[in-house]
Amino acid sequence: MDKIRVGLVGAGHRGRAMFSLAAKGFDFVVPAAACDIIPSNWYEKQWLVDEAMAVTFPNTEFYTDYDEMLEKANLDVVIVETGAGIHAEFCAKALAKNINVMTDIPVVANMEEADMLWEAAKKSKAMISVGANPNEQKFTVLLKEAYKKGLLGKPYCMEAEYIHWFRPGSAEDIGVNENGDWRKLLIPIRYCTHSLGPLLAILDEPLRKVSCFGTGRHADDYTDDVVDDDMQCAQFITDAGVVIRLQRNKRCRAEIGHHNYRVFGTEGYMERIDRMDNAVIRYNSTRELETGLKEIGGEFMPPKYADDETAKKAGHG
Repeated sequence: MDKIRVGLVGAGHRGRAMFSLAAKGFDFVVPAAACDIIPSNWYEKQWLVDEAMAVTFPNTEFYTDYDEMLEKANLDVVIVETGAGIHAEFCAKALAKNINVMTDIPVVANMEEADMLWEAAKKSKAMISVGANPNEQKFTVLLKEAYKKGLLGKPYCMEAEYIHWFRPGSAEDIGVNENGDWRKLLIPIRYCTHSLGPLLAILDEPLRKVSCFGTGRHADDYTDDVVDDDMQCAQFITDAGVVIRLQRNKRCRAEIGHHNYRVFGTEGYMERIDRMDNAVIRYNSTRELETGLKEIGGEFMPPKYADDETAKKAGHG
C-alpha cells in the first residue's frame, strides 16, 4: 500500500492520542507534520503520554502556523483536533487545498459553519471523514437490525443522554483543561452528534420542531470567559408525532457514564445504559416467544469487529 502522509492540527491530549494511534496502528501512515499554537504541547511531556511527542516522533516536522503546514508539508491527510467548538475552519482550509480531512466532532458550531463546510466539501477533490462515530457502535448496529426485522415496531419516543463528569481540581480536570476550559466555546446541546445519530438511524422522517431549555450556571468552578449552561435539555418532534428527548450535561460530579439511549416502539423496547466499563444493552419484543427483557454487553465495538485486533487499536468510533 502507498504511504499516506498525515498531519495533525491541535496537539492537546486528544490530538496527541489520535496522531499516535494513526502513526503506530498502521504501517502505511507517515507521521509527517504537526501544528499547535502552544509549542510545549509538542516539545514537553504532557498528560497521558510517556514522553514528549517530539521525542516519540523525531522525524515529524512541527509548525505553529497551520497555513504554513498545509503549504509546505505535502500532506495527504490532516487530523483536526483543535478545540471542540472550532473545527470547521481548519477542515475547510485543508479541503481547499485538496487535502483529505479526518476531523473530530462536533464538526460545526452553527448553521453558518455547516453551510460553509458543506460547500467546501463539494468543491474539493478531497474527502472529509468524521471520527468518533457512534452510528457504527454495537448498540446502533443492533438497533437497526431489530428495527429492520420489525421487532420494535414503529418508534414513537426515544431518549438520549451525553453526560460529561467534571470534578474540579482532579488530575483529569487539570489534564483535560491543560490549554484552557475546552467547554467554554461549546454550547452543550450542540454537542449532539453522539446522541442523535443512533436514534435518527431508525427514523424515516425529519425532526420538525424543537424546544430547548438550559439550567444556566450553578457550578462555581467556571472561569470568567465561560457563559454556557451547566446542562441543557432539548425535545424534538416529527410531523407524525415521534418525540426525541436529548440531555447534555458538561459538569456532572459523578462518573456515571457518557452515553445512554432508550427506544420505545409499538412492538418492543431497547436501551443502552452506560456504567463506564460495565455498559449494558437490554431489549425485548412482543413478536418473540420470550417477551421479557434480555441483557447483553454494551461495549462500543460492533459485533463485526469484536475479535479484530487491528480494529481494537483504532480508537472509539
